[in-house]
Amino acid sequence: GLEDQLLGIVVRKERPDLEAQKNELVVAVAAGKRKLVELEDTILRMLSEASGSLLEDEALVLTLQSSKTTSVEVEQQLAVSEQTEAKIDAAREGYRPCAYRASILYFVLSDLARVDPMYQFSLDAYVGLFDTSLAKSAKSDELPQRIASLNEYHTYFVYRSTCRALFETHKLLFSFQICAKILLGAGKMDAAECDFFLRGGQVFDKSAQPQNPSPDWLSEAAWDHVTELDKLPAFRDIVSSFGSANADWHEWCRHPQPEAQAAKLPGEWETRCSEMQRLILVRCLRPDRIVFAATAFIVNNLGTRFTEPPVLDLTDVLADSAAATPLIFVLSPGVDPTNQLTQLAQQREVTFHSIALGQGQSPHALRLIDEGVREGHWVLLANCHLMMSWLGELDKIVEGLPARQPHASFRLWLSSSPHPAFPIGILQRGIKMTTEPPKGLKANMTRLIQNLSETRFSQCTKPHKYKKLLFAMCWFHSLLVDRRKFGNLGWNIPYDFNDSDFEVSELCLRLYLDEYEETPWEALKYLIAEINYGGRVTDDRDRRLMNVYMDQFFCDETLDTPAHRLSSLPDYVVPEDGPLGSYLEACAGLPQADRPEAFGQHPNADIASQIEAGNSMLEVIVSLQPRAADGGGATPDDRVYALAGDLLELVPEACNIGAKAGESDGSAMHVVLVQELQRYNKLLAAIRLSLADVRKGIRGLVVMSAELDDIFQRLLVGAVPPSWLSAYPSLKPLASWARDLIQRWQQLMDWCDRGMPTVFWLAGFTYPTGFLTALMQTAARENTVSVDSLSWDFPIVGAEEASLTERPKDGAYVKGLFLEGAGWQHEEGCLCEPAPMQLIDHMPIVHFRPVETRRSKAKGVYSCPLYLYPLRTGSRERPSFMLNVDLKSGAAEPEAWVKRGTALLLALAS
Repeated sequence: GLEDQLLGIVVRKERPDLEAQKNELVVAVAAGKRKLVELEDTILRMLSEASGSLLEDEALVLTLQSSKTTSVEVEQQLAVSEQTEAKIDAAREGYRPCAYRASILYFVLSDLARVDPMYQFSLDAYVGLFDTSLAKSAKSDELPQRIASLNEYHTYFVYRSTCRALFETHKLLFSFQICAKILLGAGKMDAAECDFFLRGGQVFDKSAQPQNPSPDWLSEAAWDHVTELDKLPAFRDIVSSFGSANADWHEWCRHPQPEAQAAKLPGEWETRCSEMQRLILVRCLRPDRIVFAATAFIVNNLGTRFTEPPVLDLTDVLADSAAATPLIFVLSPGVDPTNQLTQLAQQREVTFHSIALGQGQSPHALRLIDEGVREGHWVLLANCHLMMSWLGELDKIVEGLPARQPHASFRLWLSSSPHPAFPIGILQRGIKMTTEPPKGLKANMTRLIQNLSETRFSQCTKPHKYKKLLFAMCWFHSLLVDRRKFGNLGWNIPYDFNDSDFEVSELCLRLYLDEYEETPWEALKYLIAEINYGGRVTDDRDRRLMNVYMDQFFCDETLDTPAHRLSSLPDYVVPEDGPLGSYLEACAGLPQADRPEAFGQHPNADIASQIEAGNSMLEVIVSLQPRAADGGGATPDDRVYALAGDLLELVPEACNIGAKAGESDGSAMHVVLVQELQRYNKLLAAIRLSLADVRKGIRGLVVMSAELDDIFQRLLVGAVPPSWLSAYPSLKPLASWARDLIQRWQQLMDWCDRGMPTVFWLAGFTYPTGFLTALMQTAARENTVSVDSLSWDFPIVGAEEASLTERPKDGAYVKGLFLEGAGWQHEEGCLCEPAPMQLIDHMPIVHFRPVETRRSKAKGVYSCPLYLYPLRTGSRERPSFMLNVDLKSGAAEPEAWVKRGTALLLALAS
């Protein structure tokens, strides 16, 4: 329907003669058909009223004769009209590619509302964009050339107009959606291949899977992708090629840019693979390059400009706006557009009023709007999200603006953080712009120093100390802000540090340097790291990181050492004393791209953040996919029904705890076993019931409730339903989660059947802390000491599991720990630098041993936090942090591993 509507618009603009002729014909045909109906009605009426012989009724006979003549004429006219209409329709059909492309783009836009509630775009506004494209695109008398130029202009115009309303993280996603939908619509992309790129492959039953030929470099997740990929027609025999051309595949995987044409695929695959198929291989084997490969794919199909979003220019936005159109800033933490607007209003010589919304501010806001409508002022209503109850009234005011005929210079500016309850009417009528803080150390350093006035900069009575420490504090602030990009390796909890933290710290620095002759290091460090910035920090590990940074930058060496290094890289140093301009010059000389070493991180940290960015983009795109049949003709109902059946076969049934665990011996360990069995029994029963109900719901035997529909949707995209995560948290996709569940259950069954294990898989417990507490209680009873007097020691066990035949006297041997943010040196039993691209290392068996007298912490020992799973914050109900495990720090100082975010994990996300 939308396509036909847009076709009417384009033909009306391009060929008004055709559209007018079409409309005249429609009217003529309708009139002709109406006349035939009227004639039939007249004859029927006269027949019903006739009396006596019909042949003697002269009026009826004459009417019949004239009706026949008229009917023949009308029939002839209709035939001619229909032929003419067919010709007109054929001419109109020439413009259908434009309408089809425009309809595709509109539905890509409308899908964005599911990504963020502030991404609302009305059809009326979109038709306005289409009209603009028709008017401004290059004209041509050749129809194919005109269609090509119109499509090209409109596609980029929609991209450019929409990008200013999108956050940076969603702009590439938007470009890829445009590219994929256009290629799918043109039949240039296989739907099944596109689906595999988005979802990857998952293996539920490993027994039938071919053996991984190279587990040393090919991860389990990557091999799962490859074995499932072999089922697509274009990738037949790819599994066997990993056996025959293993070294070539390894070389391709190790290439720094496998998506580039310079990286040749092994053998026939180089010529056999299309661009999309190459993209799929990158997704399977090098997830850290997904974003780069998707960018290259967009460039090759749409052009470079679709990967280079235009910079927001308020002057351009103002030119596109009208007095009755609200202009909406969608805010990011730490950004305030008020200053930009004030400067723009001064340039335009317009009176500018702003008001921060909050309780009791609505009358003042209404007064400012009324004055602005009359006088032509600009009005900014800031922080609309803080006054959601009043926005319904504001929606009506905005709706009524055109009728009030406001002054031509009037503009209504709004700012709000994203909020699901923000009125859709305002969003659809307005022009939206996102505001985000600058990214990168150079941009943040430059901005902080630019914000300093010459007066403030020269106010301190100890300029030598002040200038050096001020530069170090700018660096400190920039590091804290930019560490967020490393995800879990950056901060456990992402904090919104802003300029006010820096300004208060700068004031403290100036006052304390003026007040004391000797530099009050401890006071300054405590005020800045523990109070001004630390006031936001709620995680003890994050606070430790902040203090490590503070100790590194606020020290005598910063003041005494010329060109004191702020990181291991030579580019970042404290400049010598000089005027304010010299510090801006120092910032201008900083590298444009930030290497992870600047933050104290390993280069692998960039890979981890790139994998996270790629997976995040794919997850969002998967959530936008329509529920339609796949390339093989299987509907979503078919796929979920089959998957639920497979899971029912895999997931074990609950057991009889009394029969399995036996009589209680009163030990803490037996209590742990029984409690774990109870929790898993409850989980298994819930899973089996929900799977059976989903299958019944698909067949129409039970009502598909909201909870069942949520399970259906999760199974469809290969994710774990939230209701199944009640026993223990996990980030794994469905297939590996199901296999993990079976392994967890098997550990408990082995414990019941064969007795207590020699080596425990700690991750297999729903509450590992309960197991560790039981170990403590057991040791306390055996040694007749108080539990409170015990603490943990963590000797590393060098032996393999098979060689350990007896349990330790105290505590337990624990296997299956993963080390993130570092490598493990097995010979020395200490932390070491990870190999390139090695994000996770497997820890040897660790002896968790309760000890009574805890000796003071030895030098060269890193207190490594142990987390349940990669989401280090956990949830309100289940924190992820368990305890600190003391590990030898090796050649590096413990503080180096703090900056790396090095941690132990019980489970991974893959």
